Amino acid sequence: MAVGWLVLEDGTRFEGRLFGAMGRADGEVVVSMAATGHREILSDPVFCGQIVVLSYPVIGNLGARHEDPDCSRAYLGGLVVRQLAEQRSGSSDSLERFLEGRGVVGLEEVDTRALARHLRAKGSLRGVLSASPDDVPGVAQPRDWVEEVTTRGPYRVFGDGPRLVVIDCGLRPAMLRDLTDRYDADLVIVPAATDGRTILDLRPEGVLVSSGPGDARQLGYVARTIRELMGKVPMFGLGLGHQLLAAVLGAEVSPLPFGHRGLNHPVREVASGRLLTTAQNHGHALREGTLAGAGLEVTYRSCQDATVEGTRHRRLPVMGVDFHAEARSGPDDGAGAFTAFWNSLGGRG
Repeated sequence: MAVGWLVLEDGTRFEGRLFGAMGRADGEVVVSMAATGHREILSDPVFCGQIVVLSYPVIGNLGARHEDPDCSRAYLGGLVVRQLAEQRSGSSDSLERFLEGRGVVGLEEVDTRALARHLRAKGSLRGVLSASPDDVPGVAQPRDWVEEVTTRGPYRVFGDGPRLVVIDCGLRPAMLRDLTDRYDADLVIVPAATDGRTILDLRPEGVLVSSGPGDARQLGYVARTIRELMGKVPMFGLGLGHQLLAAVLGAEVSPLPFGHRGLNHPVREVASGRLLTTAQNHGHALREGTLAGAGLEVTYRSCQDATVEGTRHRRLPVMGVDFHAEARSGPDDGAGAFTAFWNSLGGRG
């Protein structure tokens, strides 16, 4: 494997060895602290266009399965690991071949602990993965990542429970499986650009706005649809979807210094005081000082940095959370956040 470099926008360089696809990756560098679920991380649309650093020291011994619905496509732009392990499981494909076949540049033998500490101290930084230590990351350009990951047409997942329309801003297959396995929901999944009238014509008992990549402040067309639906049907948002709902109501969204990404983020349920261990993957959060004017109250709060992790409207049937309520992979403590919404529709929790 050839020598490669991760060069950050502040000039810091990390040397390693290239694997996967040969080429160049440019994007925001983010760190996932997850110790498991790496195959799902590779195909999570929330990472679309980003360079993902996995802090767990040895990656790849489980390989990557083509037949796994969570691993059919890799959305991330680049992957950085400490050690690329020899494949030891019964997987049909190695991680290196998986990334190579999907055009993803990888870099191993990097001091990922030092890299994670640097990003934690400096905040979010752009970077470039390439074979040259003199390469520099490009200037960030506004880009609609949701348009790149959303479904190209509507489809249905049948169930006997209440009908939910899911606005796909970059959903994970695990979310759909959880809604059908746990709740037997009748799902209609629609592209992010679907208008409110089309959604109402489907006669949903609730609308779910999925998680996804990007910044809620740059998704005016999705916000317009939400505005058309607000007050006409109960709504629930996950991650980006939660922030979109809150922004339409008047709350402000701001970037986090280095994001919440991993499977062990502690969250407190405000009403009960109960502590939850949650799976998270978001780089923005709601500004708490703007919630009261939007009619929102905090339902969940991060135990690490006290940021808002969930809200509910005081009058309208609108609620959401920033963590993965479906939690595949990861802990399922946060599933109750969606169960409260589901029960409000007359579903069976």
